Amino acid sequence: MLPLLNVILVGWLLTSGAAAPAATAEPSPSRLLIVAQSGVLRVCTTGDYPPYTLRGDDGAYTGVDITLATELATVLHAVPQWIPTTWSTLAADFVAHCDLAVGGISDTAERRQVADFSIPISTDGKTPVTRRADGDAYSTIAAINQPGVRVIVNPGGTNEKFARANFPDANLIVWPDNLTIYEQLEQGNADVFVTDSVEGRYRGRTHPDLQVLHPDHPFDSAPKAYLLPRGDLAFDTVVNTWLQAQLATGRPTQLLDTWIS
Repeated sequence: MLPLLNVILVGWLLTSGAAAPAATAEPSPSRLLIVAQSGVLRVCTTGDYPPYTLRGDDGAYTGVDITLATELATVLHAVPQWIPTTWSTLAADFVAHCDLAVGGISDTAERRQVADFSIPISTDGKTPVTRRADGDAYSTIAAINQPGVRVIVNPGGTNEKFARANFPDANLIVWPDNLTIYEQLEQGNADVFVTDSVEGRYRGRTHPDLQVLHPDHPFDSAPKAYLLPRGDLAFDTVVNTWLQAQLATGRPTQLLDTWIS
């Protein structure tokens, strides 16, 4: 991997402003060069979406994507700098402050307007999380989309987008903290939370009174990937080549299994 990184970096230098005519404006430097010079990989992450990203009370980050991003930084001879963000401000924060964004991010057309995406790391979809005592009462979109059904959702991401599109007749509760939504379900302040099945599986382990319904048959399907700088071929190629190697060894799946099992 390191020789490949060096080849790509040298190739970029040869085709950048250093080889361009003097009258031509120099292009913006690749993040690959910036990271190499600074020794820092700036990573946007929400810290509220286990098992992908979780910020502890001490400010430390853990999770599948946190581990992978740390290992990627090592390959780039850098250390990760975690940049806090929210689902509502993810795209803007990434463009303004970060080289990479990780943490169970769905590949959407809206996000592609401002950034590129890496190759998919996994595929997931929306499934209901409910109290075990409610059985399968909220197992379908039709059952959830009823007056009086309290659907809780965190703001700004694909969970809210899915809920607004599919549950117009339900009572939508926008809860600001994704980490405490599950307590709201346990305490009976909401009936159902529709989120990605991987998160539901993880929360079913940490909240035994809750269950995730039909996680192997979600309502929809979307790839999970990393946000990358738009149009930065050198940086994108290095990240995607490294990710392809991780996928070939099963590293992301191994990390997910460790968190969920």
